[in-house]
Amino acid sequence: MKYVLALDQGTTSSRTIIFDQTGTIRASAQQEFEQIFPEPGLVEHDPSAIWTSQLKVAREALLKANLKASEITAVGIANQRETTLVWDRKSGTPLYNAIVWQDRRTSAFCETLRSQGYNDLFREKTGLLLDPYFSGTKIKWILDHVEGASEKARRGELAFGTVDTWLLWNLSGGRIHMTDASNASRTLLYNLHTGTWDNELLELLAIPASLMPEIVDSSRIYGYMQEDLLGASVPIAGMAGDQQAALFGQLCTRPGMAKNTYGTGCFMLMNTGSQAVRPETQLLTTVAWQLKGELQYALEGSVFVAGAVVQWLRDQLGIISSSSKIETLARTVPDNGGVYFVPAFTGLGAPWWDPHARGTISGLTRGATAGHLARAALEGIAFQVEDVLDAMSSASGVAVQELRVDGGAAANNLLMQFQANISNTPIIRPKCLETTAAGAAYLAGLATGVWDSVDALASQWEMDSTFAPAFSEDERSAFKTGWHRALQRAKS
Repeated sequence: MKYVLALDQGTTSSRTIIFDQTGTIRASAQQEFEQIFPEPGLVEHDPSAIWTSQLKVAREALLKANLKASEITAVGIANQRETTLVWDRKSGTPLYNAIVWQDRRTSAFCETLRSQGYNDLFREKTGLLLDPYFSGTKIKWILDHVEGASEKARRGELAFGTVDTWLLWNLSGGRIHMTDASNASRTLLYNLHTGTWDNELLELLAIPASLMPEIVDSSRIYGYMQEDLLGASVPIAGMAGDQQAALFGQLCTRPGMAKNTYGTGCFMLMNTGSQAVRPETQLLTTVAWQLKGELQYALEGSVFVAGAVVQWLRDQLGIISSSSKIETLARTVPDNGGVYFVPAFTGLGAPWWDPHARGTISGLTRGATAGHLARAALEGIAFQVEDVLDAMSSASGVAVQELRVDGGAAANNLLMQFQANISNTPIIRPKCLETTAAGAAYLAGLATGVWDSVDALASQWEMDSTFAPAFSEDERSAFKTGWHRALQRAKS
């Protein structure tokens, strides 16, 4: 039996999952790490916490599986994407905390660039919008605000990476400075059409090209893990941003297939094949993956706050003791009681792209209970996903026939049924919800002979549940009207 170890480095936790060659999970381990909020709208991580927590859970998963590292055929990496790190090439020491994808500190700079007429340039070249979400303006902020950073960068002494690059650097003992095309496409600095870093955009943001990692396939042997980390020199052979990894893990390998991941945020991707579709609506064009030098593209819509609203109810309000309790609480009421929750804690993502929007709870009466608030929070996730799904169908000209779902909140039956109802689309939940890790494992396993083809992987995919739409058109319309009224109150 062959085994693949997948590192799933997320926004709030580091995880490791070990898969065997049948696609079965043999063991997993997870550790949350600190979220740093220096000021409202700012979100950071300690780079050492990302690395040490990821290494710890890799060791723990091996112990749970009763496996030695020498029995692992390959390691794959999936990661939170736009989160930005800059470190010293010689020492490996970060210059600053990792600036997380949720961070909005470069909003004003992005607005300046837009006012100067650069949005179309970035849109055309990168498929992205000028928004603080992406890595490019975060890099510039570090270079501009950390003493001596710009000078060191000009001398070629610094390295930039998203989290995949940071993990690969540490796994290899600082020998490998690479990123895959899917992660590169989230930086505002990658040219979708050439598959390379774009010199014009680098110059515009005053980022030296020497800072940037080499762009490579999402499935290939990049190098080998240092033996002293896990006890064997294992090939590192797969790498993709977490949402692209989930698209691959859901086996959405044909144009028109779509998935939505319910994590800290929500991320919907639709495979568009070899065509980089530029939508008229406020969606993103992104690289799905690069295999054997061939690029495959996707449309993407991102919801900034999804599962994070459940964490907020748990940690800030204390109305649930654990995230898993929210469904039980929400089922204590038959409906939302007129309460709508727009969780725009860090602005609104697709299709609205309003960085200054803020969260609102509307429709409260004396009769409103914690159950209504919990239900409205879950429905607020589904409403945001429906807005993205609407935009995606419009942009592609293709009505999504089914939506494959994954992520922690996809286990919530109440949420999934409401999603099917409000979207009027069948929701398909696979048996394995760990599709992000599965995608990383599949990419690594394809490069090392664990699986010989995508078709072999597709034959292993199994469905758990289908949630069929049950709303009348009048019910659906009434809910959507209430949501859009609440949404207007949240916008800046």
